Amino acid sequence: MKNNKILIVTEYFYPEEFKINEIALAWKQKGYEVDILTQTPTYPLGETFPGYENKWYYKDTYAGMNVYRVKAVTGYRDSLFKKLLKYFVFMFLGSIISLKIGKKYDYIFGFDIAALTGMVPAILLKKFYRKKVTLWIQDVWPDSVYAYGFKKTKFLSFILDNFVRFVYKNSSNFAVSGKGFTDKVKNYIDDTQEIKYLPNWADELDKSLSPFEFSKDVKVHFTFAGNVGKVQNLDNIIKAFGSLPHEYIQKAQLNIIGDGSYCTALQDLVNENNFINIVFWGKKPRGEMYKYFASSDFLIVSLVDEPIFSLTVPAKVQTYIAASKPIMAIINGDAADIVRDNNLGYCAKPNDLSEIQETFIKCIDADTKKIQEFTTNCEYLTNTTFNKEHIVDSLLELLKGH
Repeated sequence: MKNNKILIVTEYFYPEEFKINEIALAWKQKGYEVDILTQTPTYPLGETFPGYENKWYYKDTYAGMNVYRVKAVTGYRDSLFKKLLKYFVFMFLGSIISLKIGKKYDYIFGFDIAALTGMVPAILLKKFYRKKVTLWIQDVWPDSVYAYGFKKTKFLSFILDNFVRFVYKNSSNFAVSGKGFTDKVKNYIDDTQEIKYLPNWADELDKSLSPFEFSKDVKVHFTFAGNVGKVQNLDNIIKAFGSLPHEYIQKAQLNIIGDGSYCTALQDLVNENNFINIVFWGKKPRGEMYKYFASSDFLIVSLVDEPIFSLTVPAKVQTYIAASKPIMAIINGDAADIVRDNNLGYCAKPNDLSEIQETFIKCIDADTKKIQEFTTNCEYLTNTTFNKEHIVDSLLELLKGH
């Protein structure tokens, strides 16, 4: 096969659990020579994974693919300075390695899921070696920088706008995981650069697993699964659930599965307020998640009320849909539209505690017919809009310029 060498640039790769692992494997199975430029695996705990050394640069393999790794800054989970340093270290070290190895590749694919700085090693290959570079954008700068608490000043805006323009202008084309990202990207590019909407697909679910027992008593189980950070808005969800009328709290349980930088603060919130029927289960293996979904009555997706997050559709939305479970969406924008327009569950504004509370009550009171309606609609959407094979193939076509 001519023109068959692909370099994937991504801050995260196996054994870290991201969609890029599946893309690499799928393209490899189609006969392409796929290599990956990434860093030592540390996400989400900020510690080097067992079996890996955090060296400045080394090469290992995964499923017959070369994986070029550079050193990762650790200890970033509770340190903003280390988190920022981690991004810049990958940009710097990754750029050196990309220029060293990049000339032999036909196509460069950037998995833009973290800071945009992580895409610099990819776009340098277009600038210096005229390689074709496609970015799959999961998070839009500079909006997300401000959403995470950085104050928008004239100086910071000037720096970020010029940096974003530099990265996007030196990319060939783009896939975006949220429809709302399109207009944001258009601000920085010209009319010759194509943008295609290609959403995330669901995590593969092992539906042969037996349901997990959340409680001995029969209850309506609400489950949030994923990263537990500030932007997930779990404090509002916990406050709303914990303040439900007594008869509703007795009928329900809120399950939080996952780990992250905000987990301890949320546990303190529960303890200080003596909230009951809220259980933290910790992080669970991705391959076992279906047994927790199967035992849930509603699956929760939530983000804080920031403009950038109204454009974001968390990858868990598709996984929840694939689990064929009703969704409780405490979120604005594109993700809420998916739930509302396709009748997959109930929605509430993320900063309105009384509306969140009313939505909990609506879910608890929902009858069997309504639940079945949500379930049927989830199954239809999984087989159409969020079909994995179609999205993987479309990304490859975009990368090759077809």
